[in-house]
Amino acid sequence: MSGSVEQGSSRTHGSTRILHFLVRLPVPMETVWPAVATVEGLGAWWAGVEVLEPRLGGAVELPGLGEGQVTAWDVDRVAEYTLERGDRVRFHLERDGEAGAVLRFTHEYEGEGETEPGWRARFERLLETLDA
Repeated sequence: MSGSVEQGSSRTHGSTRILHFLVRLPVPMETVWPAVATVEGLGAWWAGVEVLEPRLGGAVELPGLGEGQVTAWDVDRVAEYTLERGDRVRFHLERDGEAGAVLRFTHEYEGEGETEPGWRARFERLLETLDA
């Protein structure tokens, strides 16, 4: 079974842009969690994360986005990072059948920022990483 980046959408509210993705993963949530909630996991498919304190209120520094803090943390389910410049990156995991997971991803930001194709490419790398 292979995963897929099924949906990507972008919308704008005032000056805020919101990107959404739905990614189906062929592995359990517990396997996906380290990929979105640890320095090593994020580094394997996104880029080198400088800092990530895995707890609500913990410090985070994400490549290309800057510094901030962990603003939602529900182990094996939700990791959300809000950055000083106003970006919010949220990973929400759900079960998908017996052995799979669905990642619901949101990135909110002001002005220019990450693009839908950029995130789609990252999620393709995530699928490759988890399939290895």
